[in-house]
Amino acid sequence: MMLSEEKALKEFSYTVSGVLSSSNYFSTTRSENLKELIDGGENSCMFVDGNGGTHEVDFEDMEKCKASLLAPYSAKLIDGINQSEARRRGLILFCFIYLNVNARDAYMLSLDRKGFDVLGKVRSKVTGDEIDEYQWKQFRITFKEETRDIESFCQQLVEMEEDAIKKVSSYSGLG
Repeated sequence: MMLSEEKALKEFSYTVSGVLSSSNYFSTTRSENLKELIDGGENSCMFVDGNGGTHEVDFEDMEKCKASLLAPYSAKLIDGINQSEARRRGLILFCFIYLNVNARDAYMLSLDRKGFDVLGKVRSKVTGDEIDEYQWKQFRITFKEETRDIESFCQQLVEMEEDAIKKVSSYSGLG
């Protein structure tokens, strides 16, 4: 698994490499984490659920699971997008075009084969003489079709960005 991931990293397109290269140095792929597990001589694995509870996982159960082809790279993809000002502006544009939400800032929270979750900084509802305040809110952006792997995920992002730019251009009378 680790060798196949290393090989895949070398063979990715310019689009994928561009996103991954924006990733923070400290983010690791799943294979790097597994290598640490193997090198450390660990013989158990813990799963942390959404409520913070921990559960021991049997390695045999892990082997039976069909892994997502996005999962090994999701942390690096998210970090690469969030570390890039241009890509974060793209997320803001997605919020506006696809969700009709005017976000001041945006970060990618999570991703899967069907889309991704965005944390957007949006104006909170104000009443009377209150000053405009902003709050962070979570939004879901779905793809037109499921992605198969990291390549198709990045390709759909590029297509969505091109589509969003065309829509903005047509709204402003530039297109």
